[in-house]
Amino acid sequence: MTAPETTRTAVITGASSGIGAATARQLAAAGYHVVVTARRKDRVEALAEEITAAGHRATAHTLDVTDRAAVDAFAAGLEGRGSVDVLVNNAGGALGADPVATGDPAEWRQMFETNVIGTLHVTQALLPALTATGDGTVVVLSSTAGHGTYEGGAGYVAAKHGAHVLAETLRLEIVGTPVRVIEIAPGMVKTEGFATTRFHGDEERAAKVYAGVAEPLTADDVADTITWAVTRPSHVNIDLLVVRPRAQASNTKVHREL
Repeated sequence: MTAPETTRTAVITGASSGIGAATARQLAAAGYHVVVTARRKDRVEALAEEITAAGHRATAHTLDVTDRAAVDAFAAGLEGRGSVDVLVNNAGGALGADPVATGDPAEWRQMFETNVIGTLHVTQALLPALTATGDGTVVVLSSTAGHGTYEGGAGYVAAKHGAHVLAETLRLEIVGTPVRVIEIAPGMVKTEGFATTRFHGDEERAAKVYAGVAEPLTADDVADTITWAVTRPSHVNIDLLVVRPRAQASNTKVHREL
């Protein structure tokens, strides 16, 4: 991997844990000044301190991507501090696994607000700065859920389809500008808290998601994929990269050694 010739800045949302934190570490190691954002102030500040202690550059900001006023203030605060070269829209998540007939509209709304509207907020706020660099990159973390449905997942699937369509449409609309739009769609990833949050703290139910799967993807696996895509030559755009563990052939076909 070739580090940038000069220090470039990458903003990562949802960086308090999991894929976001792993991506921040890997982009920092690749030579980027990483701006890590999330709602959990203590977590992003600890991450920034860890990255800085490792000899890299990192800045922490507390940010709720669903709060447009906060996003606009964050973007304004970045002005005058150098360029914004990369945006990794990682903030998102799943809630519940109920069928459509009994799904909680509040959970659907929250997933849409975070995965789609939050991505829209940050992308809109930072797109002028990304364009002004003459070599910007927008990354959208969708999911294989954004490319195929499964029973009990309609709310999350709908939100991730929204994220996929946002990325695909943005790429069409800004073609000819110096900004790439990359979509990374991970399959089964075992990260801190994802399944537990989805099942409202039910650890036993969360564990069943990964039961018998020898090697689900890790946060580092996905971060490595993101970093590879971002560090391709400027004329190379990775439109869509689907990454799954070998044991997962589709959203509904998983090899389990039980």
